[in-house]
Amino acid sequence: MGKAPDFWWTPNRSASALALAPFGWIYGLIAGRRMVQHSKARSALPVICIGNFVTGGTGKTPFALRLSDRLLKEGHAPGFLLRGYGGRLQGPVLVDPARHTAADVGDEALMLAQAGPTAISADRPAGAELLEKQPVDMILMDDGFQNPSLHKDLSLVLVDCATGFGNGLCFPAGPLRAPAEKQIVKADCLILVGEGERASDAVHLAGRRGLPFLHAHIVPEENDALSGQDLLAFAGIGRPQKFFKTLTDLGHKVAKTREFADHHDFSEADARELLTESDRDGLQLVTTAKDMARITTQRGEIFHWLAAKAEVLDVKMEIPEEDRLVSLIKDCLRNRAFKS
Repeated sequence: MGKAPDFWWTPNRSASALALAPFGWIYGLIAGRRMVQHSKARSALPVICIGNFVTGGTGKTPFALRLSDRLLKEGHAPGFLLRGYGGRLQGPVLVDPARHTAADVGDEALMLAQAGPTAISADRPAGAELLEKQPVDMILMDDGFQNPSLHKDLSLVLVDCATGFGNGLCFPAGPLRAPAEKQIVKADCLILVGEGERASDAVHLAGRRGLPFLHAHIVPEENDALSGQDLLAFAGIGRPQKFFKTLTDLGHKVAKTREFADHHDFSEADARELLTESDRDGLQLVTTAKDMARITTQRGEIFHWLAAKAEVLDVKMEIPEEDRLVSLIKDCLRNRAFKS
């Protein structure tokens, strides 16, 4: 999928959104009906889904990494399951960062595989079966909230407080993957990410169902190499403007930006243009960890050069109510054991 159109995220529905609304209604009808189907497969391990209501990034991968780190400290051994979007392999396959590239398994899978056993699979039940053979005691499923094929013991749904449901329409008229009122039925807990007032619709729906909601924040980690530099920032993520704004909010001077589609497969021409422009204008290149994961696994000298020249602004997820989240997960595990 390419870059999400700007009209998705504006509360006032544009002419483009209204023109596409009939297609969004049909898409939402089909997606909503599929989503409420009963799951046909159940893993031998507990499955905790980390999803969102809309297309694009809400911080699922940083959240999964933070949750995994906490669960490890609690004595658990979580593994990761995801589709492997952006990669060519259908799976099921266990991700090996030493052997696989982003073109094979996707950038998110490579990042997660640094933290624990990670399986990618278009067939989620088959991916779960593969993880059951690994030294893990639970599955953190990054995305797949709308996919009914595998039973989820707990669904944590992230909502970006700055964008919420966007214009409130379903794809392709808006960012929703299915009507919000259909999706909320499958949610167990809302995770409100960041600051802003746009999550009110999600909070209202959750409140009507008595769902708990917690807060989380994506926090950038300082990179001293960026201090005092004029930057050429580039990103191929769900919302590149969010990355550029983060740099500006940190006090960095972003002289130029380059936006690419989500999970963009950088070409030699892309790399050459970025290097040429930064050298010509005296700008420091900076990108995201996901983009760097794709660049460093590309074959060719030009990509090694780009990786060496570009800096990364890393981010981490902070969950102030983390203890409460762990309690929810422990309750889920107890309920699962009781039902067994």
